[in-house]
Amino acid sequence: QVQLVESGGGLVQPGGSLRLSCAASGSIFSIYAMGWYRQAPGKQRELVARIVRGSSATYAESAKGRFTISRDNAIVYLEMNNLNPEDTAVYYCNADANTGIAVRSYWGQGTQVTVSS
Repeated sequence: QVQLVESGGGLVQPGGSLRLSCAASGSIFSIYAMGWYRQAPGKQRELVARIVRGSSATYAESAKGRFTISRDNAIVYLEMNNLNPEDTAVYYCNADANTGIAVRSYWGQGTQVTVSS
């Protein structure tokens, strides 16, 4: 089992920055990928950025050049710059873990990011 706890969301003005953090606990040795997804009201959950162990990060087109994902052992960060109102959403941390028997995907509870003047 893997537990994920996000932090760092909040209200920010357009053009501002935020850093989200996600701390994993439990069977962290089984995690091979971590990422951030977001879901805006009335829209489907979408990938923002994902980092796979031993590989480079993947970004949504809307995040390229503005967002940076990084991982430090059991914590994954999402540095968000030049935010705009379209970035307003609940941001969810995700971890994919290989237990040796099956691959499981875990989710955090989400953290609200609101970009507004």
